Amino acid sequence: MTSRPTDHRHPGTDATAPHHTPAGSRRLLALTPVLLLVAVAVTDLLTPDWLHVSPVMAAVPVLATALLPLWATAALAGAALCVTALLQLVSGRLGRPDSDVVLGSLAVVGLASLAACALHRRRERRLRRIRSVAETARRALMHPLPDRIHSVALCGVYLPADSEARIGGDFYEALQTPYGTRILVGDVRGKGLTAVESAANLLGAFRELADREVSLTEVAERLDQHARRQIAALDGQGTGALFTERFATALLVEFPPGEAVARIVRCGHPEPLLVRAGEVRSHEPGRPGAPLGLGDLLDAAPVAQTVPFSPGDRLLLYTDGFIEARDRLGRFYDLPAHARAHAHRPLPSMVSALRHALLHHVDGDLGHDAALVALERLP
Repeated sequence: MTSRPTDHRHPGTDATAPHHTPAGSRRLLALTPVLLLVAVAVTDLLTPDWLHVSPVMAAVPVLATALLPLWATAALAGAALCVTALLQLVSGRLGRPDSDVVLGSLAVVGLASLAACALHRRRERRLRRIRSVAETARRALMHPLPDRIHSVALCGVYLPADSEARIGGDFYEALQTPYGTRILVGDVRGKGLTAVESAANLLGAFRELADREVSLTEVAERLDQHARRQIAALDGQGTGALFTERFATALLVEFPPGEAVARIVRCGHPEPLLVRAGEVRSHEPGRPGAPLGLGDLLDAAPVAQTVPFSPGDRLLLYTDGFIEARDRLGRFYDLPAHARAHAHRPLPSMVSALRHALLHHVDGDLGHDAALVALERLP
């Protein structure tokens, strides 16, 4: 039966973790409404009688709405109203019609800010619940990679194009089977729930087939048949999508026990990168197989390619999001060059550096989902 070692994830490998603002910056932002209140009060006291800046105090609760919780917004709205009344009293304007208008306007703005803050916080709580559900679904769909299976170290990163969704059509899996360690990395054509459903079905099929089929090419053929059955079911539901838009590219890798080799089956997927002694080279088979779901249309049966994989060697398996990402000038992300630059690092540090470099290259705006699995043969 397929087994999975206990997961010990390395720090920094969870690509879907949100980017947090530093604590010092958060505190400074939280103090902004208070500083504005003090600045307006002091300015109003120091300026001549004919110049009144106290109406600017209405910006205090508005700013607090965006930065502070409801109770703090209420406190600052009340403080702004009280300070403005004191300023009117000191200047001798309290009780005049213009003063009443200023105070009345400030009260209305404060109440509106409280209502907006309550609605904003409610939406934030709802968004947190949605994120939690999406994160749970992602972990149920793609089990966290173990840091090691026998003599192979693993480290993965997953970056959805929509950072709020936390999940997309890219997928990966690593299993310990009677025939060695088997890895699957794939990319479902399309986006949305249909792509997620297709990825979940393919992962479930792989978990069953990897433990049952002796040959890795048989696993690929059975996955293709499974994908075609799924496509036929979608056609029967009348989804309206083009047939050619429903397929998945995949890369299957097997590390047989007792052999210093890696067997690779490529199904229309980008070729893996082999990192050896600081050098990076791609392994492209002479006959790449058809994408999963298109095996009956293309005369390209899955073929296994055997490559030496000695201690210290690394394999990078990735989806097209890692090589088709463009910067603002339209330049593609050069994964081989970045892999070569970080080849000397430990495996988790290398993956973290590649992730950081990709996000920096696209300025945090990914156009496609991106997944990468790095493998290293241990002594």
